[in-house]
Amino acid sequence: MFLSPNVTKIEPSITLEIDARAKAMKAKGIDVISLSVGEPDFNTPRHICDAAIQAINDGFTHYTPATGIPELKKAVCDKFRRDNGLEYKPTQISINCGAKHSVFLAIYCLTCPGEEVIIPAPYWVSYPEMAKIAGGTPVIIEGSPETDLKVTADQVKNAITPKTKLIILNSPSNPTGMAYTEEELRALAEVIVDAGIYVISDEIYEKLVYDNVKHVSIGSFDKEIFNRTITINGVSKAYAMTGWRIGYTAGPEEIIKAMGTLQSQETSNPNSIAQKASIAALNGPEDSIAAMKEEYVKRREYIVNRLNAIDNVKCIKPEGAFYAFPDVSALYGKKYKGKVINGSFAFCEYMLESKNIAIVPGIGFGADNFVRISYATSMKNIETAMDRFESGVQALE
Repeated sequence: MFLSPNVTKIEPSITLEIDARAKAMKAKGIDVISLSVGEPDFNTPRHICDAAIQAINDGFTHYTPATGIPELKKAVCDKFRRDNGLEYKPTQISINCGAKHSVFLAIYCLTCPGEEVIIPAPYWVSYPEMAKIAGGTPVIIEGSPETDLKVTADQVKNAITPKTKLIILNSPSNPTGMAYTEEELRALAEVIVDAGIYVISDEIYEKLVYDNVKHVSIGSFDKEIFNRTITINGVSKAYAMTGWRIGYTAGPEEIIKAMGTLQSQETSNPNSIAQKASIAALNGPEDSIAAMKEEYVKRREYIVNRLNAIDNVKCIKPEGAFYAFPDVSALYGKKYKGKVINGSFAFCEYMLESKNIAIVPGIGFGADNFVRISYATSMKNIETAMDRFESGVQALE
């Protein structure tokens, strides 16, 4: 069978591949601990679930406008004004089927075949593939340990060509957990405006920042960068609503209208019940976020300390999200039962098969020296997994 090159040219998600292998092992009765998927292990707060139940009882189970109901768009506008200093009108808001869908729609509507999309590495696994689907060319620029795995304004400036259409920023970052400072973002904004390109600012981990780190939205500085920013967020991470699939996009009306047209042909509308639940999330109390953050901080401290105590493993302390991103490259070239660990995929495969822990290879994030470890799981699981991880490292020869 001949498949469209639109499909064959993209790579499957390495995160979901590792998770699927771990689940298959679990189905066979193997005691696998998964530190692979970025999904809060907390339940959705009760008041949000109650809003969904009320929507069902009220019969709110039919089609809605393609880009979301007015009440949710207003809640999103209020959230941006309250939390980010961003003034959007409802006509500048699109409600989508998860923030992943938001990113895809924005890239697809902005990128013409042959245009370049600048993507800082380490990057979320889907960014380059989405650019390819849109016919664009991913241009990867690499953050270094000296800059906490973030890229600089000079790097971005040097990467821009006449074909450059946009840059994608993710702060706090998946996979590194690092956040751009206001000073760093202002320097990037100046380059973006001067070049006349756009920026997609993926802020899905905005509320999960630690140690008094302040999240800053790049679009909040002035009108010039505001008009070139597509701000993306959602309810999945902060409110433990991954399965509800509600993301939202804010930006110039022309871009938002194009995204709405595409979505109308693609998915019709986001889930009606989940939209009502999302209103309760955005307008309601945030005690649950504070409780989750408190637990994430404990897990982060433990996991980073354990990793840095292991010979040949180095880990920057993440400032947000719920991932650790240790450098394990000093272990490459070592062997286990004659098999050479020649990169992050081989390392993760070894840990899964011999120690029954699932972590994600950094190669999928454009950083083969690293692996991603999610601490969105119980402390008990983390403690056992770190024991296994340390044992696995020590077993290499």
